[in-house]
Amino acid sequence: MSVTFICAAIQGRNQISFQYSLGKDPGPRLVEPYMVAYNQAGHLALSAWFLGGNSESQEGQCWREYLLSGISNVTVLRQQFATPQPGSERVNEFETGGVRV
Repeated sequence: MSVTFICAAIQGRNQISFQYSLGKDPGPRLVEPYMVAYNQAGHLALSAWFLGGNSESQEGQCWREYLLSGISNVTVLRQQFATPQPGSERVNEFETGGVRV
């Protein structure tokens, strides 16, 4: 199950790649995963730093939220990350109204 691999990557601070099927630009994503929690709308979601892949917004590297229902083909990569990215307080905002899984 995707959530198991994602949570293992969060604990190990490993980057992950996956296919995302929701939104206007489905396709591959490469991210640094930080937290899986229920968002304010009650959906189980991943808060992650977007590194590359398809991007509807074309904003480049930044914080993104991905609904777990749209994530498939998760691969935990060997590449690790050491510290939270700028604006990591967003993770705390994401958790508001949700619970950490």
